[in-house]
Amino acid sequence: MLQEIDAIVLEDTTLSLDDLARSCRVSREWIIEHVQWGLLPDKNLIDTDPNVWIFDSHSFLRIKRIVAIERDFECNPELAGLVADLIEEVESLRTRLRTSELNES
Repeated sequence: MLQEIDAIVLEDTTLSLDDLARSCRVSREWIIEHVQWGLLPDKNLIDTDPNVWIFDSHSFLRIKRIVAIERDFECNPELAGLVADLIEEVESLRTRLRTSELNES
C-alpha cells in the first residue's frame, strides 16, 4: 500500500506561488483562482502580481485542507473555503479551551 507522507511545516517557512502549487499538487491557476475568490487569508495578494506572491505555512495547510475538502465532498471552492474556516475556528477554540484549562489547574 502506497502511503503519502506530509513534511513537517515550519512556522517560518515561505513559499513562492510555484513552490506552493508543486507542494500541494495543484496548478498555479488553481491557487490564483482561490486567492481571487478570497479563500486564502491574505487579501492583499489580489492586487499584486502572482509572480511575487509569498505564502506561509498557514496558507500551505489551508490549501491542502481545501484541496481535500473539494476532492472528498465534490464541492465548489466557496463551500470548501467555508468548511476550512469552520475547521480552523474549531481548532482555535479547542486550543483556547486547553490553554484556559491549563491555567486554571
